[in-house]
Amino acid sequence: MRRHLAISALFLSGLLIPAAAQQADSTATCTFQDGKQMSIQYDNSATVKNANLSSGKMWTPGDKPMVLFTQTELTIANTQIPVGAYSVYLIPAKDRWTLVINKSVKPGEYKPQQDLVRAPMEVAKISEAQPFSMVFGHMAPKQCNIRIYEGKTGTWAEFHEK
Repeated sequence: MRRHLAISALFLSGLLIPAAAQQADSTATCTFQDGKQMSIQYDNSATVKNANLSSGKMWTPGDKPMVLFTQTELTIANTQIPVGAYSVYLIPAKDRWTLVINKSVKPGEYKPQQDLVRAPMEVAKISEAQPFSMVFGHMAPKQCNIRIYEGKTGTWAEFHEK
């Protein structure tokens, strides 16, 4: 009986650990008028308080690249993004943030030569401090704006469906 309980406990703990790890990821999704979607997965378990988000250095939540998935061709900052998956990084600075979309989704070291685009993001101060979050705003039939909030900073950039 004890052996059966021990095996059951090991089996259940093996199931619960991956489930807990999966809960650390969040997904921001936008659906265009034609039903095609774009989404970004990111680590929402990271504490941002220790990060200097005005340093001008590349940063991602949890020090893991975010992943953009798109079912439709997009444009951002006059650059075309084909259907597919991409790594996404942020370069936060005091007055302007930059959204970096990189062709490589392989785990490991960031390679700047794989950058598809470095898109400027608008920055504004908001009245109430917010924990780090990322959402999409569906602004028009073919436009989704990524919005990122952290502390009293809000930043955004426009994606357009081609």
